[in-house]
Amino acid sequence: MQDAEGIKRLLAEDQAKDVVIIGGGLIGVEVTEALVSKGCRVTIVEKLPQIFGMLDWEMARLVTQHMEAKGVKVLTDHTVVKFEGEGAVEKVVTDKETLAADMVVMAIGVRPAVGLAKDAGLAIGDFRALVVDGTMKTSDDNIYAVGDCVESKDRITGKACYMTMGSTANKHGRVAANNICGRKDIFPGVLGSTVCKVFDFTVGRTGLTEAAAKQEGYDVEVVLAPGPDRAHFMENAKPLLLKLVVDKKTRKLLGAQATGPGDVDKRIDVAAMTLAAKMTVDDLANMDLCYAPPYSPAMDNIITAANVARNKLDGYIEGISAKEVHEMKEAKKDFVFLDVRSQAESDEVRLSNSTLIPLGALRLRIDELPKNKEIIAFCKISLRGYEAALILKAAGFKKVRVMDGGVVMWPYRKEK
Repeated sequence: MQDAEGIKRLLAEDQAKDVVIIGGGLIGVEVTEALVSKGCRVTIVEKLPQIFGMLDWEMARLVTQHMEAKGVKVLTDHTVVKFEGEGAVEKVVTDKETLAADMVVMAIGVRPAVGLAKDAGLAIGDFRALVVDGTMKTSDDNIYAVGDCVESKDRITGKACYMTMGSTANKHGRVAANNICGRKDIFPGVLGSTVCKVFDFTVGRTGLTEAAAKQEGYDVEVVLAPGPDRAHFMENAKPLLLKLVVDKKTRKLLGAQATGPGDVDKRIDVAAMTLAAKMTVDDLANMDLCYAPPYSPAMDNIITAANVARNKLDGYIEGISAKEVHEMKEAKKDFVFLDVRSQAESDEVRLSNSTLIPLGALRLRIDELPKNKEIIAFCKISLRGYEAALILKAAGFKKVRVMDGGVVMWPYRKEK
């Protein structure tokens, strides 16, 4: 609280124009918007290769692009070495550059304060937090612990994890109180469900990221499904960029992430319930969600994403990630990067080294495409890219893939 009052005082006295935030997690990003709204020039310095370590890299990159569009400088893979100044901070020195700074906000996370617990001989886990069972009891039968000082259990992997969320702490407290009072209750664990406001974007996630799922040994299928968050003809329809991570073996949903100006939270909440119920994408695709044009498309975004996952799992569509495409371009691989949007869309924004043949003209111009090369089709959200792939395969093209997420979810530089 004292830190918050100090920040407010410096802003009120007009003493903070160049602000450096150390740490690109939830707190650092949330503070950024408040500072920008006060006219500050804000730089985020993050030691990891991306902000928001809770997201997969391409989702984090989409958020970074949005922040940069709002004037925020985001430096990743930067380690702070020292602060410089006479009587007050004036510069932040990283291992790569020196930044002007009237104020520095440290947002590098928290550690559980378990000194008292250690002195009492209580068990401490790998996350340096208290080990508790499902009743929130510690290794001492007479001591319970809750909140940010304890480990939780990941509901998907069953392994210990450390999640510092106010919502989780409140659930811990109820479970502990019930058991202390003789009413049996069990805390089942967490999914890491999180939501955060980033200017006019929302960021949400639940379950395992693609990277975490692979690390756990899952063979995953990934879906990137952008689209409007309600019927497209509604004036207040906004883009929603959604990612699903699915276990190929069981077809169960493993995790979901979303960002964009659209309604993220309710899709993430649906995904969290799907994860808790251990449902498959087939179950999710037929979930009876509310529909009316002011609230969602007739096929809600998460249902569409689940159907894309089913198409991939059943072999009806072969996707390729933007990262793989980018690597192929960097390696100068010989392939056709086929843009099937309209000329007007391409004139507005395009991806480098792409070949434009609008979908409506594809059958007429199909002879322009070589059958001996791989073709990677895309459009704004890759729905027309999928249609193009079907047309090409029907015409005898053997090596055709669709770029996941299309132009909207391309995390690299775009040409205008």
